[in-house]
Amino acid sequence: MRLAIVALVIVTAAIAAAAGGYWFAHHRLSPPPTASDDDRARSMAQHDHAPPPTATAPAERKILYYRDPMGRPEFSAVPKKDEMGMDYIPVYEDEEESLEPAAPASTSAHDHHHHGAQVPPALPSDRKIVYYRNPMGLPDTSPVPKKDSMGMDYIPVYADEATDDSGVVRVSPARVQMLGVRTEPVARRALIRPVRAVGTVRFSERQMSVVSTKFEGWIEKLYVNATGEAVQRGEPLMRVYSPLLVQTQQEYVTAAQLAESVSASDAESSAAAKRLVEGALQRLRFLDFPEVELRRLVNTRQVSRSIAVPAPSAGIVLEKMAFEGMRISPGEPLYRLAGVSPIWVIAEVFEQDVALVALGQPAAVTVKAYPGRSFQGRVAFIYPMVNEVTRTATLRIELPNPAGELKAEMYASVELAAPVTAAKVLSVPDSAVIDNGVRQVVLVDRGEGRFEPRAIRIGAKADGYTEVREGVADGDKVVISANFLIDAESNLKAALGAFSAGGHQH
Repeated sequence: MRLAIVALVIVTAAIAAAAGGYWFAHHRLSPPPTASDDDRARSMAQHDHAPPPTATAPAERKILYYRDPMGRPEFSAVPKKDEMGMDYIPVYEDEEESLEPAAPASTSAHDHHHHGAQVPPALPSDRKIVYYRNPMGLPDTSPVPKKDSMGMDYIPVYADEATDDSGVVRVSPARVQMLGVRTEPVARRALIRPVRAVGTVRFSERQMSVVSTKFEGWIEKLYVNATGEAVQRGEPLMRVYSPLLVQTQQEYVTAAQLAESVSASDAESSAAAKRLVEGALQRLRFLDFPEVELRRLVNTRQVSRSIAVPAPSAGIVLEKMAFEGMRISPGEPLYRLAGVSPIWVIAEVFEQDVALVALGQPAAVTVKAYPGRSFQGRVAFIYPMVNEVTRTATLRIELPNPAGELKAEMYASVELAAPVTAAKVLSVPDSAVIDNGVRQVVLVDRGEGRFEPRAIRIGAKADGYTEVREGVADGDKVVISANFLIDAESNLKAALGAFSAGGHQH
């Protein structure tokens, strides 16, 4: 019984499979209906009366570039294989899709008459693409189609566009504003280079003096008895007793009295007495007898036991070697005085800057004691030697110091205004010059977003400006910011122009 049921199922399945195969073959694989005999006859008659085809030679197709075989946005100007060893696929000129907007098909006569203007002719379809530029205006180009990081297609640049204004870089106004491009006109300027030095405040050697006597004596009283005290010229420093001065004063008094007694006698005796008087006065002057004491002696004819020794100059007491009751000898230093105005600054400048320094040159001196203030002076002397260790030259700068604000041994910073050129010269800001060590270039603004790289010959540099001896004229506007970005785009454009001229020969 079980075997009978299994046999029945197998027979049923076979019958169903045969019926399905017959239906599929009849409906799916049957050939399409053929034309009738009448239709075939009419077609052959038309073929007999048609003109014979013209024989044409196959045109040579021009390869523009090669694209990735896997469809990725990668291209090459020469045959290439990918990392899997598959050849890049050539793209022919007739296969390249045009990136230009389609021209309108036609223009009605009504529209032409209404607007009163002619429709511009459509651009020729055989324009040669030189390279492709970045759609966002960045200085990035490609010899083959390409997409940027955002998936935007690079824009083609045609030969008739690239050859216009050869060497000029075009930047859109929006791009100029985004880059922050700034210009400045070329102008004539007097280039002044600041020479900076360090120095120390010193007392003027011309204002220093030593107080001593030309006679022997003893100090009876000191009027100035401390170091650092300020004194004025003629102010009494001490009172001194000297037997020699007392004796010389007495000789003068005696000669003066004798001259008065013989004035009525003969002329020869009177002249001799006068000579004695003058001789006594002269000896007192030779001993540096104070002028005040001398006038008193002449008027009163009274001998003074001691005299006051005055200060020979104004200043401060640097050293005091005198004490009350001290015996003094001729020439022995008793005080050392120094004036405070004018005062010196001894500065050290580098050896290479010596040629920029001249006598009488203005100098600005600053000290830490008075921040924000500058003391003006002039170069008074350039010492004729260079320190063999530090390789610096020494300058002496003199400046007034009436209030005594500058103190000796203060540390000072000095700045000298040194003219680099004798007259005004054409110059541009340092930031305008693009210098690669071999050539120097500036970007001249020609307006409307056009910038021309122009080679120049430079000279001296000073105060943030560079002398231009050749290449630009007075009044030319040069780029002083973002010029490296524009120059990079210019160099890339020139390189691609050379590549397209020599590398795309097939």
